[in-house]
Amino acid sequence: MKRFLNSIQAKLFLIVASIVVITILFLVIINGVIFEAYYYYHIKNHLISSFEKIVEAQDNQEGVIKSLSEIENVEIEITDTNNVMKYSTKNDFVKEFNSIPSVNYEVKYSIFNQDEIIYNKDNVMICKIIDKVTGMNDILLKGTREDKIIYIVKPISIIEESIKISNRSIWTITIFSMTVSAVAILLITAKFTKPISELNELAKGISNLDFSKKYTMHNTDDELNQLGMSINALSSTLEQKIKELEKHNMQLERDIEEKSKIDEMRKQFISDVSHELKTPISLIQGYAEGLIENVNSDEESKNFYAEVIVDESNKMDALVKRLLELMKLENEDSKFNDGEFNIIELINSITKKYDKRLKEENIKITIDKKKEINVYADEFYIDEVFSNYFTNAMKNIKEVDGKKEIKVSIKDSPNTDKYRISVFNTGDSISNENLDKIWNRFYKADKSRNREKGGHGIGLSLVKAIMTRYKSEYGVNNLENGVEFYFDIDKAKK
Repeated sequence: MKRFLNSIQAKLFLIVASIVVITILFLVIINGVIFEAYYYYHIKNHLISSFEKIVEAQDNQEGVIKSLSEIENVEIEITDTNNVMKYSTKNDFVKEFNSIPSVNYEVKYSIFNQDEIIYNKDNVMICKIIDKVTGMNDILLKGTREDKIIYIVKPISIIEESIKISNRSIWTITIFSMTVSAVAILLITAKFTKPISELNELAKGISNLDFSKKYTMHNTDDELNQLGMSINALSSTLEQKIKELEKHNMQLERDIEEKSKIDEMRKQFISDVSHELKTPISLIQGYAEGLIENVNSDEESKNFYAEVIVDESNKMDALVKRLLELMKLENEDSKFNDGEFNIIELINSITKKYDKRLKEENIKITIDKKKEINVYADEFYIDEVFSNYFTNAMKNIKEVDGKKEIKVSIKDSPNTDKYRISVFNTGDSISNENLDKIWNRFYKADKSRNREKGGHGIGLSLVKAIMTRYKSEYGVNNLENGVEFYFDIDKAKK
């Protein structure tokens, strides 16, 4: 409601409606006040004229009185100075009036004069008076000339009633006119303000960077239509420029993000390499110094020192290669050579490498599928994922209820176009607060369970990076007597 009252349509409606109301009220005032005053003024002049005609008609006074009575619709009575009636058109009607007022000063006629006496000059007085018989209002002229008093009476009740009826009619017409005018004004102002409202909404949309709306052109060539054309042109230009700006801004953001990402990966790589190579470098340095200083001169000790140096060098080489591969995956520089292959065959080939260790540690392994199951992915990277899960299972397995067991299962994923491969091992569960942290590179075991005697390395980080590239689900669940790691893989295309 408040919004409507503040609108141009409401203001135009109020202005036009006010003009209509003022005009009608002016007519009512004219009819009720000015017309009535004019009527009294007209009667006054006619009464004075009639009085003068009677005074002047010495020879045919009775005939003049009868003629005036009929023409002017008045009653006339003549008395002497002692109020003894000499002539009357109606049986001594003066007695039918209440007391006739009198004044000893001059009264000029005025439309603002509301007193009983409306005129008094030169022994002629005109006043309002009430007929005590009929109770109706009359206008009385009382004029004195020599030894005669002339009374002329004109009834005004009919005129007053006419004025009342006229006023009531005007009010009825006023109400009807205002109702019709209100509807007409609303329709006209609505039609006039509709384009303005449309332009206003369009401008609001542009201010909120919404350029979908356009002004509907009309078959006119007025200022509003020209303004709409200009706003449409402005909207299209702004939309184009903002799109170009957003495009350049997005490109700039990508460039900055890419640069920041590369810088961060470089720093992280240097930090990781420095941290992880500290121990093997120290070992290599110690054993190399031992060889140089000939700490043990026997051939067997020298060979042992040399084997340690070679072994630690191989570990450093493998670590650096895995770190580089992880960086490529995270930076999406690695290219996947996807194709179909038998996942069961891959799993069997990986587990077979550890047959000797499984037997030595009395670990039972179960694979719930034996038949061929084809999947679609890069076999090299899926080998990396499963190998990490399987070796982690062997490193962290513990005896539960008298047995140590690893279970490999392959089921349909909740994502119907994928398989879910899981690796379960009996042992301790992972605390809830660390379930997400184990996927971080070099996460330390003092904040979770023991893996690789000091940390999880980068194996699970590689799993995370590979699965992220494939946009497949992966994760870990704590079960009743152990831990289950899982990942999803696409089914082979039919």
